[in-house]
Amino acid sequence: MHYLNVITRLFISLFLIISLNGCAGGKTYESTGEYLDDMAITSKVKTTILGDSKLNYFQVNVTTYRGVVQLSGFVDNASSLKRATDLTKSIKGVRSVNNSLIVK
Repeated sequence: MHYLNVITRLFISLFLIISLNGCAGGKTYESTGEYLDDMAITSKVKTTILGDSKLNYFQVNVTTYRGVVQLSGFVDNASSLKRATDLTKSIKGVRSVNNSLIVK
């Protein structure tokens, strides 16, 4: 009976180790925490763009990976392009901005 208890604890320990290891990030993929942080950054950038009257929310796409924000889509003029970059850089947690917006 004692061995059954030890084996059960061993399996539970192995399960927890494997489960927690699945939450860790690597060079090519994000950890769960990084993913959630990036989702929050993306939401903040989208909200900021939505609240700005000079930018068209529906023409700007935002993605984030490890704090690097990718802006893509279209803007009406060069000042809007710069404004989108500046607004994005002002968000807490943004490490850098890759601006691929196109002036139409």
